[in-house]
Order: sequence, then structure tokens, then C-alpha cells
Amino acid sequence: MKKFKAIIFLSFVLCLISFFSCTKRIYNVVYPTLIDGKYDTEFPYRNCSQQLKKIGETVKLINSMAYYKCFLFPNDSKIKVKDINNDLIKKRAVEEIFYHNSASGTATIILSDNSRISLLTCAHIVDFPDTVIKYYKEEINKNLFVQSVAFKERQVNYVTGLPEVGEIDILLLDQKLDIAVLGKKFTSVPEKIIPIFNYPLGNAKDLEWGSFVYLIGYPRGYKMITKGIVSNPNRDKNGAFMIDAPFNRGFSGGIVLAVRDGVPNFEIVGIAKSAAADYKYIITPSEDFDFSEYEDHFPFNGDIYVQHMVTIQYGVTYVIPVESIKNLFKKNQKYFIRNGYNFSSFIGES
Repeated sequence: MKKFKAIIFLSFVLCLISFFSCTKRIYNVVYPTLIDGKYDTEFPYRNCSQQLKKIGETVKLINSMAYYKCFLFPNDSKIKVKDINNDLIKKRAVEEIFYHNSASGTATIILSDNSRISLLTCAHIVDFPDTVIKYYKEEINKNLFVQSVAFKERQVNYVTGLPEVGEIDILLLDQKLDIAVLGKKFTSVPEKIIPIFNYPLGNAKDLEWGSFVYLIGYPRGYKMITKGIVSNPNRDKNGAFMIDAPFNRGFSGGIVLAVRDGVPNFEIVGIAKSAAADYKYIITPSEDFDFSEYEDHFPFNGDIYVQHMVTIQYGVTYVIPVESIKNLFKKNQKYFIRNGYNFSSFIGES
């Protein structure tokens, strides 16, 4: 009886060895490209939640707000842009109003030492014009006369989760590339260590149709991680591409991570820029209008305003390639160092 049990046990052990050996052979057949040096096109084969969590700690929500003082001119004033000066504004403006424009998005910490911090984001999140001019249009002569002129009085860029309130300055802004670098010098050494993104910069030009990517950002103010598939790689000479990841307001500036030869071999291949969208203008009452007192059977006779509406076409997200980011930092390396910011580690240079 004991001999029979020993035979059964030995058979069981041999079966287990055979099973795991077979599983390994199957695994090698199913995932033959995991060691090919290319970016993966398959869904990650192992858990990487802890790595993504740590990367997510370097990704922050940024809110930017610009405050304007606006002067309105009557329709018959016939004022042209070249005529505008302080004396004319004082004499001819019929109304003075204050308003603000705001934007929110995502920024990633790319440098942190005892005295400074820097983040990478999209330029359009923090780029507000210093002067805004609107015009009347004369139908006969097609002349453009100034209806209003607004001057930006101040701008606040606030990053959540940073020491010393979280306001931050713009170090460099490139409108053409839609890339902005933010920076802040602390008045004292932060008590806690600020995590930075420490994975290598990749090469967007190496991406292929179907490459798998992660996207981390703050759509509608909530931190989220989503996935996407690369389409139309190398759309231009810089390696721009598109992904099918869902895109909401706030995702702009979010980092796009590709995986080379299996997780956790993450590389940043770009930052999310924008989504395809439809644009239209609608007429609407003022923001403080009380709709509960409005009778929809009668014509509206209050003040009306034109509002710009954007309808996002989900599933088409444009990405700024990492090559453009590298070139921007290398081109402005002396400027950054002169201002106390050394990004050698971020761009992979000693």
C-alpha cells in the first residue's frame, strides 16, 4: 500500500513538472516578441499597478487663470487699433468690465532638488494673451473698428500637491510645439521628498501601428490611467502619432507611456495634446441669469452673449512626440542652466 502511494505521488510530481515545462514552452510561443527590442503591441502580460501608481505620483493637476480688465467702445466711435492709447481709453470707453479665462490640464514633475521644481505640460494650458481686441465689422467698407480692448492684469498657475501653496511660473513656452516648461524656486527646503518621473525618454519614431500605450492625466479634475493603441505613427518628420484613448478636458499635457519588451520597461513617448472636436457658437443669456423666472412662450429681451462651444470627438487623441520635447530641452539647455535648472538627467545626458 505504501509503495502504491509513493508511485501515485511520484506520478503527480512528474505531471506538475511536465505541466510547467509545457506552460513555459507555450508562453514562449505566445509572447515571442517580448524580447525583440520593439515597443509592445500586446496587452501587458504581468501586473504593473505598483509601477503605474508611482509614476502617477509625479503627475499633477494644473489650473491656470488669467484676469482681464476690459474697456468697451460705442459702435459709432470708429476707433482703430493704431489709435488706442491710455488717453483715448479714458475719454472714449463707455464701460469697464472685469473677467477671467481659465484652463486646466496635466503636468508631470521632471526635476526636483532642495530648492527648485519643474514640470512639463502643454503650452495651451498656460498660454493666455496679454491683450485681447474685439472688433465691430462695417458691412459696406469691411473696416474693422475696435469694439473692446482687454488687458491681462495677472495670471495664476496653480499645481495641486506642491509645497508653498503651489503657484508656479512659466520657464519656457513654445506655441508652435505646444510645449511649456514650468518652474518654481522654494523659499525653504520641502519637508517631504517630491517624486519625479525617472523613466527614460523613448523614441516615438519607433512606434508602430498597434503599439500599446498608457496615458495618465486629469480629465475633469480626476486622476486617471487609461490605455490606447497607436495609429498613424510618424505622421510628420518629428514622429507625431495618434491614439484611440478617450480624451476629456484636463487630459492635455498627460504623459503617454509605451512599453519596450514587457512591463515595467516604460518609456515616455509623448504628451497628449488634444482631441478631434467640432466647434460652434451659440447665443446665451449671462451666467447669472435665473432660468426659473423665464417663460418660454415669450420672447427674451435681456442681455445676450455669444458662447464658444466645443464638442469633443472621443477616440481620436493627438500626441506631441517625445522627439519634439527632447529637441526643445537641448535647444534651450543653456537658458535653463542660466536660470538654475539642469535637465541633463531628464533628457538622458550626463
